Amino acid sequence: MQSVNYIPIVLQLLVAGGFVTLAMTLTHVWGPKRKSAEKLENFECGIESQGNARMPFSIKYFLTAILFVLFDVEVIFLYPWAVNFKELGLFGFVEMLVFIAFLLLGFLYIIKKGALKWE
Repeated sequence: MQSVNYIPIVLQLLVAGGFVTLAMTLTHVWGPKRKSAEKLENFECGIESQGNARMPFSIKYFLTAILFVLFDVEVIFLYPWAVNFKELGLFGFVEMLVFIAFLLLGFLYIIKKGALKWE
């Protein structure tokens, strides 16, 4: 493959990067600079801030999120299999059964360990 084919891609990246740099520089230089205590205060969806944002909370939130992502990834593998179901035939069907069996074993393991129980 010739490097000439990459010239439009490099040119587009340079134009996009130049536009972003120019826009950010111009807004920083020419933009308003009125700072006040009220403007510098944290703002979250129109709700007043309450308490310390650095309060520790249960690891269960993180664990639930990680497990959701882990078991949600199965959809990425199920979709191409479903699209090519007829072409894969019986062998593809058995492979998917093995894949789902592994997922089910993992799910049973986390249920047995109590990872989804909330106190």
